[in-house]
Amino acid sequence: MLRHPSVSGQFYHGSAPRLEQQVSQYLGTGMAREKAVGIMVPHAGLVYSGAVAGAVYSSIDMPKTFVMIGPNHTGLGARIAVMDEGEWEVPTGKLRIDRKLAGRILMNTECAERDAKAHTFEHSLEVQLPFIVHFSPETAIVPITMLSATYDQCAGLAEGVAKAIQSVDYPVTILASSDMSHYVPDRIARQKDKTALDRLLSLDPRGLFDTVVRERISMCGYLPATVMLIASKILGAASARLVRYMTSGDVSGDYESVVGYAGVVLTA
Repeated sequence: MLRHPSVSGQFYHGSAPRLEQQVSQYLGTGMAREKAVGIMVPHAGLVYSGAVAGAVYSSIDMPKTFVMIGPNHTGLGARIAVMDEGEWEVPTGKLRIDRKLAGRILMNTECAERDAKAHTFEHSLEVQLPFIVHFSPETAIVPITMLSATYDQCAGLAEGVAKAIQSVDYPVTILASSDMSHYVPDRIARQKDKTALDRLLSLDPRGLFDTVVRERISMCGYLPATVMLIASKILGAASARLVRYMTSGDVSGDYESVVGYAGVVLTA
């Protein structure tokens, strides 16, 4: 099964040479690399969030597999959907799905379903691939989308992911795809996003979940971020650092209605 690009030519350049050039302009230089247990990266069009995503990918060792967890914006498919076989394609290359790890996640998680339909048109994971292909085209992926979940369901998925990762003998990094506040003034976005990021950087998944809900922060990937944080802690994450934060206003010059982007790395 080959998953063709859904937002090529929209969220990122549609030809291989132009996409490689686009990715390259967003990479950090001279950054020390470290082994990441988990990361959080944004998923807007690369012109807006590429600098944040690029800074994260430039600062980590590439694992053998990324467990990629993103929000389901389309409403298609299962509430928690794992694609467990095939390849994903972008103009610069293809990444295979880690069937062994995907199967073990499904086996260990009651609330997750084997489902490719949810991934057909979803962009939140697709926009990560150009960066991964650039650094490590041999890296495999396990794509997971989340449409809705309670905190307990997030914890159940996280425990299943962590147990599956513990069962393999190769490096795996958990990737949560999330943008921050949507379509609010820049000042409000930075204020609200800081309250959520403070909980994430404090390794407080329950606090992150509750803060986003209570403060009505329009962080579209707070469920994937919660799962990533719980699973990373199970796997030994002891610290988190904010690699970069910016808003769309920093690119467009429009600070009246912005989207926030944050890049975070968790290490043991």
